Amino acid sequence: MHDEVTVHMAAPPERIWELVSDIRNTGRFSPETVDAQWLGGATGPAVGVRFRGKVVRNGRGPTYWSECEITACEPGREFGFVVLLPGGRRVNHWHYRFTPAPTPDGTDGTDVTESFRLEPSAATRLYWALLGWARGRTNREGMRTTLERIRVVVEDPAV
Repeated sequence: MHDEVTVHMAAPPERIWELVSDIRNTGRFSPETVDAQWLGGATGPAVGVRFRGKVVRNGRGPTYWSECEITACEPGREFGFVVLLPGGRRVNHWHYRFTPAPTPDGTDGTDVTESFRLEPSAATRLYWALLGWARGRTNREGMRTTLERIRVVVEDPAV
């Protein structure tokens, strides 16, 4: 009930972290979450801050808003959040890890890992047993697409 994808980017971790942690950029990069907005007067990331994301499931629908709470927020190192169900129950943890990894020519580079982990429960275990093969593939493809779109922007700021 978890997976991850890593993409190397020719940019420093802090630059990439700034793009990822500003959830207003989510719609630029994610194939499923097309918009995101800060909640409760927040204007930036911090542990405990909430936001909502507009999801177009599988890129086709249904479309809905999900509330999320930031769970990890360390500039240049990690950013994470959990998707909340109505009533505040945690369902899916998303996390980004930024690991310095110089490019072959010695310039700044970063291995960026995006991961998800479903909160263990009877419902998620059943869901994963029945549909996990399809959702897992969709999540892996979505994470790779997201990271590749970020890579294009951080490697060519003119984009």
